[in-house]
Amino acid sequence: MAVDYTVIVLYLAGMLAMGWWGMRRAKSKSEFLVAGRRLGPWMYSGTMAAIVLGGASTIGGVGLGYKYGLSGAWMVFAIGLGLLALSIFFSARIARLKVYTVSEMLDLRYGGKAGVISGVVMWAYTLMLAVTSTIAYATIFDVLFDLPRTVAIVLGGAIVVAYSTLGGMWSITLTDMVQFVVKTIGVLILLLPIAVIKAGGFAEMKAQLPTEYFAPLGIGGETIFTYVLIYTFGMLIGQDIWQRVFTARTDKVAKWGGTVAGTYCLVYALAGAVIGTAAKVLYPNLPSADDAFATIVKDELPMGVRGLVLAAALAAVMSTSSGALIACATVANNDIWSRLRGLTAKGGGAEEHDEVKGNRLFILLMGIATIAIAIALNDVVQALTVAYNLLVGGLLVPILGGLLWRRGTVQGALAAVTVGGLSVIGLMWAYGILANEPVYYGLLASLAAYVIVSLATRPTDAAVLAHWRDRLAGRNTPETDADTGADADPTKPETVPVSSSATG
Repeated sequence: MAVDYTVIVLYLAGMLAMGWWGMRRAKSKSEFLVAGRRLGPWMYSGTMAAIVLGGASTIGGVGLGYKYGLSGAWMVFAIGLGLLALSIFFSARIARLKVYTVSEMLDLRYGGKAGVISGVVMWAYTLMLAVTSTIAYATIFDVLFDLPRTVAIVLGGAIVVAYSTLGGMWSITLTDMVQFVVKTIGVLILLLPIAVIKAGGFAEMKAQLPTEYFAPLGIGGETIFTYVLIYTFGMLIGQDIWQRVFTARTDKVAKWGGTVAGTYCLVYALAGAVIGTAAKVLYPNLPSADDAFATIVKDELPMGVRGLVLAAALAAVMSTSSGALIACATVANNDIWSRLRGLTAKGGGAEEHDEVKGNRLFILLMGIATIAIAIALNDVVQALTVAYNLLVGGLLVPILGGLLWRRGTVQGALAAVTVGGLSVIGLMWAYGILANEPVYYGLLASLAAYVIVSLATRPTDAAVLAHWRDRLAGRNTPETDADTGADADPTKPETVPVSSSATG
């Protein structure tokens, strides 16, 4: 294992080195939180694919393939569909807004007052996403070094917190590019063909396994529908995903770069399911389906290659964890803490530098909280289910409604968040956390509240809507200082003149 250990240690050291490099570049709020909005198509595609394909997509995707066969690809496939939908239909408009958070978008669309409550829901989602990603370190480091669970979580979490705190989005972008390359080589180029060959090829796999392992819908129609509802729609509204959209250099980069990343996710989904199916042939009686990835890596791969593939799994977990961490800290600082204190972001080098310090401090605090919760938490699936149920049930309707329906009002948005969130919580209590009904009925309740309350209240002010349309079109965006990349306050429609072509 010495060669494998060397590969892993060099990989981890490289992550920390990129964190240090990113610290030297992130001198403004824009640079620290959204990489200066400068990413071109290659880096944007790679980092977007890295953030959405985490430990659940890699270890969990292989596990679903082990349990259900090729139809086990549907979970990750739903993620890819969501990223494609976001990129093709919404990302260009989102990128042109020049904001930092989903809640800022809601404030722009509805004229303020929607930010804090939506920020709390988004913060809970991103925190749980970071926690579940951090817990996954325990599995990987147990395979690598036979470490106790707590030590493994602290070790993996500390590395991610370190490079994320140092350089913010620039560090995360650089590390995600490396992680994207490592995942592509480790999982698609090495593990996939080796697993199929070791299992005797597709003909032998079909001969050894039941027919339903090769049925496209073998996992079940209701399960597929739930995956689409939670993960596809979750991709459309998550702060961790939107924050990557904000890093695009242009709206075209956001659209086409995201489309490439979404297509990559579809390929990755099928690869994970095939690897899991091959593992079922090789190890038909594993105690847990989630052990399939680690088992096939340990027993079937040659020295050195094994270390690279394990580094690929570690890369998958780290990319999701770091993306969720900076999203959690951004929401906590900009949408909750600053708003509660009555603060607004101002332009200017010194104040922008202070904002970098503040955001860096929040990443550190959220990172420590994430590690502590990960150590105390046992049921990862339940935590992630709660997070996605709250996200989709509480925020999907007001966000998509704001983008698609002009008549939606701030009162309707607040009602949708409140009714949807409370309905999901109550229904999880009644039906159970892992039941499908909470997100189904919670989403319907949120939609009903949004439509009814919006129609019953005064339409959104014409000046607010005019400013919103200008921002969606890329006009009247916050002016950016060429040297610092500092953005002015993006949530003040009254400071921007109403366009004569966008009245009423």
